[in-house]
Amino acid sequence: MMETRKPLLLSLIDTRGGIFLGLIAAATILVPVLALMVPANSAFALPPYLVALFGKYVCYALLAIALDLVWGYCGILSLGHGAFFALGGYAMGMYLMRQIGTRGVYAHPELPDFMVFLNMKELPITWWGFQSFPYAMLMVLLIPGLLAFVFGFLAFRSRVTGVYLSIITQAMTYALLLAFFRNDMGFGGNNGLTDFKDILGFNVQAKETRVALFMASSIALGAGYLIARAVTQSKFGKVVIAIRDAESRTRFLGYRVETYKLAVFVLSAMMAGVAGALYVPQVGIINPGEFAPANSIEAVIWVAVGGRGTLVGAALGAIIVNWGKTFFTGALPEYWLFALGALFVIVTLFLPKGVIGVLDQFKARRQAAKQSGAAATAAE
Repeated sequence: MMETRKPLLLSLIDTRGGIFLGLIAAATILVPVLALMVPANSAFALPPYLVALFGKYVCYALLAIALDLVWGYCGILSLGHGAFFALGGYAMGMYLMRQIGTRGVYAHPELPDFMVFLNMKELPITWWGFQSFPYAMLMVLLIPGLLAFVFGFLAFRSRVTGVYLSIITQAMTYALLLAFFRNDMGFGGNNGLTDFKDILGFNVQAKETRVALFMASSIALGAGYLIARAVTQSKFGKVVIAIRDAESRTRFLGYRVETYKLAVFVLSAMMAGVAGALYVPQVGIINPGEFAPANSIEAVIWVAVGGRGTLVGAALGAIIVNWGKTFFTGALPEYWLFALGALFVIVTLFLPKGVIGVLDQFKARRQAAKQSGAAATAAE
């Protein structure tokens, strides 16, 4: 008999991944129903601010999966992924600013308000083409990907690894933070880009648009998970895992380690850029603060809390930590940073495999208990 093969898509989805994608699908259906179809005076109605908040969590989950791809599977601890996230956000913000036109404070048909305020006479070349949505989406992928390619080519070719690589990724994002703070860069300086009006002709503040952005973010999260899963389950992914576990040995076997690391790094950066692009219209602003090294470090904490090298755990960690941040910054705002630091210490000391690791250990113990019970029964 010939062995029947599973379709490629189904072969990528294990039990955990199936549950994860099922929850994404359920949220993608449930949030629009509760936000648009349930009467506003109902206890089950979902207000617009919660739709935007959930959309932000989903974008963070996609960023966490992107980071887990390079850290959990390739062993590259990047402390600069916030830069790729922010660059994708700026590309989307530039498109949104170009849509304002004469509806701005200064009613200039081409220049955003901050450029008029700074006495700029013409649109900088870096802004050309951003009135087009397809061009902006191309830049969302190309700009973070190009930066990752140049940075990764130089770093991996020089065989910079470990803590040294982490430090220079952090230096990269800090350099971008300082650059984007400058008014003469033409990206809004300290204030960044804000006061967006519409996207693809739809009011960004409208309830329906917020729901559509949440759905787009959820679909992107599911697609990002499947892409990362396809990479890690392929022959290419097996080599990447081998690089993580024994880079020198993998190199001695004849593999071009730098090429594999560079490919994963660029893919991860592009995924982070997409997350940033979806994040900006939902929060309504993008400024240089998104480049802050603390944001990249926080993303590492998300992955560590959920479980490094699991993909699903990274997304779960992002949602758990950011939900906690939302709660504690409202209830105990002065203690939030202490709580975040304590969480990272606790996870490092007592939960090295994260939340997913704890669940796996619990499952393994239950199965072992069942097997021992079945063996004892058979012996009787």
